[in-house]
Amino acid sequence: MNAKRNPTIIVDGRTFLRILIKTHIITDKDDIVEVVEGYTRNVRQKGDMIAVSEKVTAITQGRAIPEEKIKISLLARILWRFVRKVPYGIGLRSPATMQCAINECGWARILAAAIIGAVSKIIGRKGDFYRIAGMQAATIDAAHTSPIPPYDQCVVLGPKNPEGVAQSIREHTGCETAIMDVNDIGGSWAIGYSAGIDKKIIEAAMKDNPFGQGKELTPICLIREQNLANM
Repeated sequence: MNAKRNPTIIVDGRTFLRILIKTHIITDKDDIVEVVEGYTRNVRQKGDMIAVSEKVTAITQGRAIPEEKIKISLLARILWRFVRKVPYGIGLRSPATMQCAINECGWARILAAAIIGAVSKIIGRKGDFYRIAGMQAATIDAAHTSPIPPYDQCVVLGPKNPEGVAQSIREHTGCETAIMDVNDIGGSWAIGYSAGIDKKIIEAAMKDNPFGQGKELTPICLIREQNLANM
Protein backbone atom coordinates (compact mmCIF):
# COMPACT_ATOMS: atom_id res chain seq x y z
CA MET A 1 0.00 0.00 0.00
CA ASN A 2 1.13 3.53 -0.76
CA ALA A 3 2.68 4.65 2.54
CA LYS A 4 0.35 7.65 2.78
CA ARG A 5 -2.81 5.61 2.33
CA ASN A 6 -4.77 3.53 4.79
CA PRO A 7 -5.20 -0.01 3.41
CA THR A 8 -8.89 0.13 4.31
CA ILE A 9 -11.55 2.64 3.38
CA ILE A 10 -15.19 3.00 4.40
CA VAL A 11 -17.72 3.64 1.64
CA ASP A 12 -21.40 4.02 2.52
CA GLY A 13 -20.83 2.18 5.80
CA ARG A 14 -19.00 -0.71 4.10
CA THR A 15 -15.33 -1.40 4.79
CA PHE A 16 -13.08 -2.29 1.88
CA LEU A 17 -9.51 -3.56 2.00
CA ARG A 18 -7.29 -2.40 -0.87
CA ILE A 19 -4.55 -4.87 -1.77
CA LEU A 20 -1.93 -3.42 -4.09
CA ILE A 21 -0.26 -5.72 -6.60
CA LYS A 22 3.33 -4.90 -7.50
CA THR A 23 4.41 -5.66 -11.08
CA HIS A 24 7.40 -5.35 -13.35
CA ILE A 25 7.73 -2.22 -15.49
CA ILE A 26 4.97 -2.87 -17.99
CA THR A 27 5.55 -2.13 -21.67
CA ASP A 28 3.79 -2.43 -24.99
CA LYS A 29 5.13 -5.98 -25.20
CA ASP A 30 2.73 -6.97 -22.39
CA ASP A 31 -0.93 -7.94 -22.62
CA ILE A 32 -2.78 -6.17 -19.81
CA VAL A 33 -5.29 -9.01 -19.43
CA GLU A 34 -2.49 -11.56 -19.02
CA VAL A 35 -0.63 -9.24 -16.62
CA VAL A 36 -3.64 -8.80 -14.34
CA GLU A 37 -4.60 -12.47 -14.44
CA GLY A 38 -1.06 -13.63 -13.70
CA TYR A 39 -0.25 -11.21 -10.90
CA THR A 40 -3.57 -11.66 -9.10
CA ARG A 41 -3.88 -15.43 -9.57
CA ASN A 42 -2.68 -16.39 -6.08
CA VAL A 43 -4.16 -13.38 -4.30
CA ARG A 44 -7.64 -12.70 -5.61
CA GLN A 45 -10.74 -14.16 -4.00
CA LYS A 46 -14.33 -14.58 -5.07
CA GLY A 47 -16.14 -11.27 -4.66
CA ASP A 48 -13.04 -9.10 -5.12
CA MET A 49 -13.12 -6.14 -7.49
CA ILE A 50 -10.06 -5.29 -9.54
CA ALA A 51 -8.97 -1.73 -10.32
CA VAL A 52 -6.38 -1.28 -13.05
CA SER A 53 -4.49 1.91 -13.89
CA GLU A 54 -5.66 3.50 -17.13
CA LYS A 55 -2.11 4.67 -17.88
CA VAL A 56 -0.65 1.18 -17.70
CA THR A 57 -3.55 -0.13 -19.79
CA ALA A 58 -2.75 2.47 -22.44
CA ILE A 59 0.97 1.64 -22.35
CA THR A 60 0.25 -2.00 -23.21
CA GLN A 61 -1.69 -0.74 -26.23
CA GLY A 62 1.31 1.15 -27.57
CA ARG A 63 -0.17 4.52 -26.65
CA ALA A 64 2.91 5.98 -24.93
CA ILE A 65 4.42 8.40 -27.45
CA PRO A 66 7.92 9.86 -27.00
CA GLU A 67 7.49 13.62 -26.76
CA GLU A 68 10.31 14.22 -29.23
CA LYS A 69 8.37 12.37 -31.95
CA ILE A 70 5.24 14.54 -31.68
CA LYS A 71 4.99 17.09 -34.49
CA ILE A 72 3.44 20.25 -33.03
CA SER A 73 1.04 22.20 -35.26
CA LEU A 74 0.43 25.94 -35.13
CA LEU A 75 -3.07 25.29 -33.74
CA ALA A 76 -1.67 23.29 -30.82
CA ARG A 77 0.90 26.02 -30.11
CA ILE A 78 -1.93 28.53 -29.85
CA LEU A 79 -4.59 26.53 -28.03
CA TRP A 80 -2.58 25.03 -25.16
CA ARG A 81 -2.17 28.49 -23.63
CA PHE A 82 -5.92 28.74 -23.10
CA VAL A 83 -6.19 25.56 -21.03
CA ARG A 84 -6.54 26.40 -17.36
CA LYS A 85 -4.00 25.18 -14.85
CA VAL A 86 -5.25 22.34 -12.68
CA PRO A 87 -3.77 21.11 -9.40
CA TYR A 88 -3.60 17.43 -10.40
CA GLY A 89 -1.33 17.66 -13.45
CA ILE A 90 -0.50 19.31 -16.74
CA GLY A 91 -3.35 17.89 -18.77
CA LEU A 92 -3.53 19.63 -22.15
CA ARG A 93 -1.63 22.66 -20.95
CA SER A 94 1.38 21.87 -23.12
CA PRO A 95 1.91 21.96 -26.89
CA ALA A 96 2.61 18.21 -27.02
CA THR A 97 -0.49 17.09 -25.15
CA MET A 98 -2.67 19.55 -27.04
CA GLN A 99 -1.34 18.15 -30.31
CA CYS A 100 -2.17 14.64 -29.13
CA ALA A 101 -5.71 15.78 -28.31
CA ILE A 102 -6.05 17.21 -31.82
CA ASN A 103 -4.76 13.95 -33.29
CA GLU A 104 -7.15 11.89 -31.17
CA CYS A 105 -10.30 13.98 -31.39
CA GLY A 106 -9.90 16.06 -34.56
CA TRP A 107 -8.98 19.71 -34.84
CA ALA A 108 -12.60 20.88 -35.26
CA ARG A 109 -13.78 19.32 -32.00
CA ILE A 110 -10.80 20.62 -30.04
CA LEU A 111 -11.18 24.10 -31.51
CA ALA A 112 -14.90 24.09 -30.66
CA ALA A 113 -14.10 22.93 -27.13
CA ALA A 114 -11.53 25.71 -26.74
CA ILE A 115 -13.92 28.43 -27.96
CA ILE A 116 -16.85 27.27 -25.85
CA GLY A 117 -14.56 26.70 -22.87
CA ALA A 118 -13.24 30.25 -23.14
CA VAL A 119 -16.76 31.69 -23.28
CA SER A 120 -17.80 29.54 -20.33
CA LYS A 121 -14.96 30.89 -18.21
CA ILE A 122 -16.29 34.41 -18.71
CA ILE A 123 -19.63 33.43 -17.21
CA GLY A 124 -18.00 31.45 -14.40
CA ARG A 125 -18.43 27.88 -15.69
CA LYS A 126 -15.55 25.42 -15.53
CA GLY A 127 -14.87 22.13 -17.25
CA ASP A 128 -16.68 22.73 -20.55
CA PHE A 129 -13.48 22.26 -22.56
CA TYR A 130 -13.03 18.66 -21.40
CA ARG A 131 -16.76 17.91 -21.51
CA ILE A 132 -16.85 18.85 -25.19
CA ALA A 133 -13.44 17.43 -26.12
CA GLY A 134 -14.37 14.08 -24.56
CA MET A 135 -12.72 11.30 -22.60
CA GLN A 136 -9.87 10.70 -25.04
CA ALA A 137 -8.72 14.28 -24.51
CA ALA A 138 -9.30 14.25 -20.75
CA THR A 139 -7.25 11.08 -20.19
CA ILE A 140 -4.06 12.25 -21.93
CA ASP A 141 -1.10 12.35 -19.53
CA ALA A 142 1.75 14.73 -20.25
CA ALA A 143 5.41 13.80 -20.38
CA HIS A 144 7.36 14.26 -17.14
CA THR A 145 4.35 13.30 -14.99
CA SER A 146 5.67 9.76 -14.56
CA PRO A 147 9.02 9.20 -12.79
CA ILE A 148 9.58 5.84 -14.51
CA PRO A 149 11.76 5.75 -17.65
CA PRO A 150 11.05 5.74 -20.53
CA TYR A 151 7.55 7.02 -19.73
CA ASP A 152 8.91 10.15 -18.09
CA GLN A 153 9.66 11.29 -21.65
CA CYS A 154 6.36 10.15 -23.17
CA VAL A 155 2.88 11.54 -23.58
CA VAL A 156 0.51 8.70 -22.67
CA LEU A 157 -2.83 8.72 -24.44
CA GLY A 158 -5.98 7.36 -22.88
CA PRO A 159 -6.58 3.63 -23.38
CA LYS A 160 -8.64 2.35 -26.27
CA ASN A 161 -11.87 0.51 -25.43
CA PRO A 162 -11.40 0.49 -21.64
CA GLU A 163 -14.81 -1.11 -21.13
CA GLY A 164 -13.89 -4.02 -23.39
CA VAL A 165 -10.57 -4.44 -21.58
CA ALA A 166 -12.33 -4.48 -18.21
CA GLN A 167 -14.81 -7.07 -19.41
CA SER A 168 -12.01 -9.27 -20.77
CA ILE A 169 -10.20 -9.14 -17.43
CA ARG A 170 -13.49 -10.07 -15.74
CA GLU A 171 -13.81 -13.11 -18.02
CA HIS A 172 -10.26 -14.28 -17.27
CA THR A 173 -10.25 -13.65 -13.50
CA GLY A 174 -13.85 -13.99 -12.40
CA CYS A 175 -13.59 -10.58 -10.69
CA GLU A 176 -15.52 -7.48 -11.68
CA THR A 177 -13.01 -4.96 -13.04
CA ALA A 178 -12.67 -1.24 -13.67
CA ILE A 179 -10.04 0.70 -15.60
CA MET A 180 -9.38 3.70 -13.35
CA ASP A 181 -8.07 7.21 -13.83
CA VAL A 182 -7.17 8.56 -10.38
CA ASN A 183 -5.02 11.31 -8.92
CA ASP A 184 -3.73 12.49 -5.57
CA ILE A 185 -6.36 15.18 -4.95
CA GLY A 186 -9.47 13.02 -4.93
CA GLY A 187 -10.13 12.60 -8.62
CA SER A 188 -11.34 9.05 -9.26
CA TRP A 189 -12.99 7.96 -12.48
CA ALA A 190 -13.92 4.50 -13.69
CA ILE A 191 -13.48 5.14 -17.41
CA GLY A 192 -14.42 1.57 -18.38
CA TYR A 193 -15.84 -1.24 -16.27
CA SER A 194 -17.37 -4.68 -16.44
CA ALA A 195 -21.11 -5.17 -16.17
CA GLY A 196 -21.19 -6.02 -12.45
CA ILE A 197 -19.28 -2.97 -11.21
CA ASP A 198 -21.01 -0.37 -9.05
CA LYS A 199 -19.28 2.72 -10.49
CA LYS A 200 -19.94 4.95 -7.49
CA ILE A 201 -18.61 2.36 -5.04
CA ILE A 202 -15.36 1.65 -6.86
CA GLU A 203 -14.70 5.33 -7.52
CA ALA A 204 -15.18 6.10 -3.83
CA ALA A 205 -13.01 3.13 -2.85
CA MET A 206 -10.14 4.49 -4.99
CA LYS A 207 -10.57 8.21 -4.32
CA ASP A 208 -7.35 8.55 -2.26
CA ASN A 209 -5.29 6.98 -5.07
CA PRO A 210 -3.81 3.87 -3.46
CA PHE A 211 -2.01 3.24 -6.79
CA GLY A 212 0.35 6.12 -5.97
CA GLN A 213 1.89 8.67 -8.30
CA GLY A 214 5.56 7.70 -7.94
CA LYS A 215 7.72 4.64 -8.49
CA GLU A 216 5.48 2.22 -6.62
CA LEU A 217 4.86 -0.04 -9.66
CA THR A 218 1.47 -0.98 -8.22
CA PRO A 219 -0.95 -0.45 -11.12
CA ILE A 220 -3.35 -3.18 -9.97
CA CYS A 221 -5.49 -3.01 -6.83
CA LEU A 222 -7.75 -5.72 -5.43
CA ILE A 223 -10.70 -4.27 -3.54
CA ARG A 224 -12.17 -6.68 -1.00
CA GLU A 225 -15.19 -6.00 1.16
CA GLN A 226 -14.25 -7.02 4.70
CA ASN A 227 -17.52 -8.33 6.02
CA LEU A 228 -17.81 -10.57 2.95
CA ALA A 229 -14.21 -11.77 3.35
CA ASN A 230 -14.91 -12.77 6.96
CA MET A 231 -18.14 -14.67 6.27
